[in-house]
Amino acid sequence: VQLQAFGGGLVQAGGSLRLSCITSGRTSGTFAMGWFRQAPGKEREFVTAINRSGSTTYYADSVKGRFAISRDNVKNTMYLQMNSLKPEDTAVYYCATTTSYCSGVGCYASTRYDYWGQGTQVTVSS
Repeated sequence: VQLQAFGGGLVQAGGSLRLSCITSGRTSGTFAMGWFRQAPGKEREFVTAINRSGSTTYYADSVKGRFAISRDNVKNTMYLQMNSLKPEDTAVYYCATTTSYCSGVGCYASTRYDYWGQGTQVTVSS
């Protein structure tokens, strides 16, 4: 399974960006997908995840109400709509997918995910 994330860029605080993550390969064996981010000098952190059907989503408290995750299984693409961006959202954003079932906080751990994209830089200026 290969993942490719794109859509990052430079935006002013309060602005919006939409990230996309395209999956290819043997995607039939994958379940939840998620977005993680890593800021300079910090550990990679969970942002949001979505189950296989797209019916259930999970969000870190820091992005709840501002970010929205979605997926189109026909296009093998996952999206992250980011609104009301803040300077503290600046990070490299990674998409990932897992080949095992997870639910709730079980989907928050980066160790749950088996395949990762290369990351896309999001920079929010104040």
